[in-house]
Amino acid sequence: MEKDNILHAKSYAFAIRIVNLSQYLNNEKKEYILSKQILRSGTAIGALVSESKFAQSRADFMNKLMISLKEANETHCWINLLFDTHFISKEMHQSLFADIDELISLLVSITKTIKDKGITK
Repeated sequence: MEKDNILHAKSYAFAIRIVNLSQYLNNEKKEYILSKQILRSGTAIGALVSESKFAQSRADFMNKLMISLKEANETHCWINLLFDTHFISKEMHQSLFADIDELISLLVSITKTIKDKGITK
């Protein structure tokens, strides 16, 4: 349960960063399309982790975490694209990249443990 609490806290904190990033992109860079994409995927990570706490079954729990992992991977892509198209600085990119990389690592570790132990049945 400890890893789940860490995952919840980190995914929620990341969602806050993404909301702030989206506001920055809208207000300062006048970029609306990519900001909506990263807002959707970046906040979905934490929302799915929260949903997993009240999953209807072990399989549902695993499914929520796997979808969260997919959203994290998508967010990873948007962060790189925003950097490569000069919407965010190198410092912003490195900071966001470190956070999303940590979330992906946590999700991979948790889902791998669940699979390896056969807990989804």
